[in-house]
Amino acid sequence: MELVNQNVLRKDNTLLAITHLTQLLHYVTGFGGFVVPLVIWLTSKNTVAGMDEHGKSIINLQLSMLLYIVLSIPAILLLGLGILTLIGVGIIGFVLPIVNAVKAANGEAPSYFLTIKFVS
Repeated sequence: MELVNQNVLRKDNTLLAITHLTQLLHYVTGFGGFVVPLVIWLTSKNTVAGMDEHGKSIINLQLSMLLYIVLSIPAILLLGLGILTLIGVGIIGFVLPIVNAVKAANGEAPSYFLTIKFVS
């Protein structure tokens, strides 16, 4: 009996879009916006085409946002610049997952600007 290539990745744009949208759990429940996409990425990166690229970009965005928030807290003492940074991080953290979920549903690559590549 001959085995056929069993490492064929399935194309699931819906799961990719849902993975991007799970980042919004921070705004709904206050937590889970990092853990849920991480779990989805780790469990399906070897079975879904494009999940590895999308998952890495999601984790990089979440870690970058966390770093920006931590750095902006002491910057609040400097003429209120930290408050502007916190507002900017909040807006970027809400808009970019939605934009990239639409891109993922259309089969396009994610594009998160202002992210640091922690995971490559």
